Amino acid sequence: MIAVILAFSDDPARLELRPAHRDRAAALHEQGVLLAGGPFEDQTGALLLFSTEDMTVVEAALEDDPYYSAPGVEVLTVQPWTIATGGIPGRD
Repeated sequence: MIAVILAFSDDPARLELRPAHRDRAAALHEQGVLLAGGPFEDQTGALLLFSTEDMTVVEAALEDDPYYSAPGVEVLTVQPWTIATGGIPGRD
């Protein structure tokens, strides 16, 4: 899996792109590329977990969605992630 962590600022420009961004995320989920994604409760950022170990797939998804380069959105981390404890149903 690959984890992506985003940071949000108070710039409202990102909110205009959010509906299309969520549609893209839903499509990636349906394709099995995105396991889960969503904002932190305090709206300071978000976490996305991609169901792939192929960094080029994740990079392409980030490049294809204008939301990730919008004012108010910063991609902080894109890195492989491994479950050490617990599990995700269907992924064990």
